[in-house]
Amino acid sequence: MSPARYQELIARYDSLRVAVVGDFCLDRYLEIDPARQERSIETSLPVHNVVKVRPQAGAAGTIVNNLSALGIGSIYPLGFAGTDGEGFELCAALEHQRGVRLDHFVRTAERRTFTYCKPLIVSAGNPPRELNRLDFKNWTPTPAAVERLLIDRLRALVPRVDAVIVLDQVDVPETGVVTAGLLAAVGELASEYPDKLILADSRRSLRGFPPVIFKMNAAELGALAGAQGRLDLGAIKDAAAGLAAKNQRFVFITLSENGMLGAAPDGSVRHQPALPVRGEIDIVGAGDAVTANLVAVLAAGGALEEALEVANAAASVVIHKLGTTGTANPAEIRALLYQNTAAG
Repeated sequence: MSPARYQELIARYDSLRVAVVGDFCLDRYLEIDPARQERSIETSLPVHNVVKVRPQAGAAGTIVNNLSALGIGSIYPLGFAGTDGEGFELCAALEHQRGVRLDHFVRTAERRTFTYCKPLIVSAGNPPRELNRLDFKNWTPTPAAVERLLIDRLRALVPRVDAVIVLDQVDVPETGVVTAGLLAAVGELASEYPDKLILADSRRSLRGFPPVIFKMNAAELGALAGAQGRLDLGAIKDAAAGLAAKNQRFVFITLSENGMLGAAPDGSVRHQPALPVRGEIDIVGAGDAVTANLVAVLAAGGALEEALEVANAAASVVIHKLGTTGTANPAEIRALLYQNTAAG
């Protein structure tokens, strides 16, 4: 893809409207100064003194952050947060992002705000070191009234947007946003609006999801295909092509150090090798940057291979940002795409 073509695509981002449906999480980073360590008088245990707190939206919120960094014109988060303090922080973090509209986001006392609390040892001259995380989750099924409200808002939102991203982040089925009822509604809307760009990703499995664009890693593809053991690249290509033909939608597979590939309904498969590592890396958030950039390029009229090229570069940007769930903006992506050309 030429620099002029990349510029043509990103020039369209400001006019795009994207809905992000799924599990929104508060990532609360606690920066600990090891030089200020004390001992508790009561317990004699070490005290970690927090010198900075960094709240940001995580899980589906990471996709929102990336879409905002790309300059997408209107971004509609659709999920829930509790009426607790973490919910206040999460909504504030979302509102802070350019282009975000919280009109369809749900605040409810019936759910706790999904939170990853991440203590980090931060000292001069060293990369941040994460300690054991403290998580807040919901362990009971999402109440029917909350599910109905989410479905009603989804039905109202889909006709108004150019693309929809669905992210299932929770470990226990039916405890988050992407319940069986919401998935059924996604399937109905995909049939009602067959040309609507809808991409789905799930940390557990896309089994049972309606036929929309699928994005997953190689292990998830193998499990979905019922394969025994690890798939080689040839088998991954075959499985992805078969799934794309079955769903009549693109399928995207992330391959870690081997880049990523995309399969089209006509059986064609494109492989995009990973860019070289340029120092210490942290892979947290890379998959969400890929999701955001795939959807942005496709919604802007880009082709399969263009979406792969841009998303691959975005992932490379993000993995080199340590101690945070990073994002990639168009300038950072452009610098990687054209680093060896005069146009860079």
